Amino acid sequence: MVKTSTRHVYALALGSNRPLSARLTPERLLKEAIGRIAELGTVLAVAPIMKTPPLGPSRRIFANGAVLVETGLPPEAMLLHLQAVERGLGRQRFIRWGARRLDIDIILWSGGRWDSRSLHIPHPTFRDRDFVLTPLCAVAPEWRDPVSGLSMRHLRFRLRKAISGG
Repeated sequence: MVKTSTRHVYALALGSNRPLSARLTPERLLKEAIGRIAELGTVLAVAPIMKTPPLGPSRRIFANGAVLVETGLPPEAMLLHLQAVERGLGRQRFIRWGARRLDIDIILWSGGRWDSRSLHIPHPTFRDRDFVLTPLCAVAPEWRDPVSGLSMRHLRFRLRKAISGG
């Protein structure tokens, strides 16, 4: 594992809507993923797993969650390690927004913004996804979006208000 003397905190979103086996249901895949993420650093908080409707062409219900992890890994290295966790738990990339065994996204990090060819932090679409904001509110309600300056709690409130037409 690549380490630096600088410690970073990452807010990660996790999702699954396709079991790996009868034993590894989407909920259990998320729990297994969190255990593997813990090997990368210190897990600071874990959101309760919630069931959400699919986005895009998939028809399967998702299990979604969030985790805060502190690690010495810089963003690009963290991304590579998270992709290895995904592959290790059966992730195969076929159809965009299709059914998937595991998806782990870096939503925020303590360094603010990060932009490279392979990674954009904050995640470009997280502000429009209740299935990301709700678990994030459980683990980091006051963490502020470095783009808008709004807290996760405020972003979630605004999204829900927009969805309900209020």
